[in-house]
Amino acid sequence: MTTADAEWPLKQLDEVDDEPKGPVGKAFRLSAADSLSLGNALCGFLAVCVLTWSAISQLQASGGRFSPDPRYFATAVVLLLIGATCDLFDGLVARRFRASAMGAELDNLADVISFGFAPAFMVVVWAGFSPGVPLWLVLGAAGSVLVAGVVRLARFACVKTKSGDFMGLPIPMGAMTVVSVVLLFQPSFVALAAIFAVAWLMVSRIEYPKPKGQLAAVVLGWIMLNVACLTVWAAWPEGGDTLIKVGASMQIALVTAIPLRVVMFKRSQRKEQRREHRPVG
Repeated sequence: MTTADAEWPLKQLDEVDDEPKGPVGKAFRLSAADSLSLGNALCGFLAVCVLTWSAISQLQASGGRFSPDPRYFATAVVLLLIGATCDLFDGLVARRFRASAMGAELDNLADVISFGFAPAFMVVVWAGFSPGVPLWLVLGAAGSVLVAGVVRLARFACVKTKSGDFMGLPIPMGAMTVVSVVLLFQPSFVALAAIFAVAWLMVSRIEYPKPKGQLAAVVLGWIMLNVACLTVWAAWPEGGDTLIKVGASMQIALVTAIPLRVVMFKRSQRKEQRREHRPVG
């Protein structure tokens, strides 16, 4: 063994130690946008806590029988809508002011909690105690929401569309659609099939427009309107039922209409291409 061979491991260690390191100090500095992402995660956590407290308190009071309390669901949904507002603004704040080194990662982790785990847990609380549907199917539907949300976020971080739009249903909109199904319908096979369909839309290749400019303002107004409707629903159950049903129905209609519009647009494009390539004579 030569002297160079004997020194080779030491050289490798020196090279590893001398590798350039990134700005570690800057990675621990939270920006204003990061605070909104953390607020989003906290809202998702509180929504799960509210639903858990609802289930535990009712089970203790009724001796093992559980029926979901609409007011607890309203509180959980308001928290998720506040989280959606934070998620809408964190990117705007990051572009306007300053983004930290871990801003994108914080945003995705917060979205998993608020728009992946929280709505999946809501599905379990909504249908897990229902005798009309098997528990394994309820867990499958809830799990599909969580898994689809995680895959959707991972793909968003890796794949960029040519148009700049979202590929697949954005996870906040997917979560709100799942919540709308929970608020509108009683647990059933059809309602669970709708939840599976929402999970599929999140991982589909259907392009959804990204909220920019006036569209972003419309989305914000839509969220604020939903918060107002839910607040009325929680405080005034007799008259607030109609408001929340209208809002939830419009949410489902919006999510359903976009894929249909995309399919119709693609069909029209194909027809035009066929006409252009059709031989004249």
